[in-house]
Amino acid sequence: MFGISFSELLLVGLVALLVLGPERLPGAARTAGLWIGRLKRSFNAIKQEVEREIGADEIRRQLHNEHILSLEQEARKILSPVQEPAKPVEPVAENSIAPATEAAPVAPTAPTEPAPTPAASPAPHDPTLPPRAP
Repeated sequence: MFGISFSELLLVGLVALLVLGPERLPGAARTAGLWIGRLKRSFNAIKQEVEREIGADEIRRQLHNEHILSLEQEARKILSPVQEPAKPVEPVAENSIAPATEAAPVAPTAPTEPAPTPAASPAPHDPTLPPRAP
């Protein structure tokens, strides 16, 4: 992990034996092991918390993006034309003969024209208006 070889560990152990003496060395080794274990656990806890926060941020970002997409879809539904434009109907003369492929004669119809809209009313897709309820 730190690039410490066995010979270096042996040298550190020998110096510790000389400095501390044989009666205090086992207690010092136990204390050092406990401290190293605590440090490892605290680093692992911090690492897990950071990973959990990163995951929570990612989930929060995905939920926010999904919410924005749903709002865009609703806006498109509201702003898109509600009805498709009607196909023009050709007038049929009363004296005309129905084609041989039709079983019943077609009744004459008048061409349909859209009703005039008042000049003061805004267009249904005006972005300055608040969205209408469906």
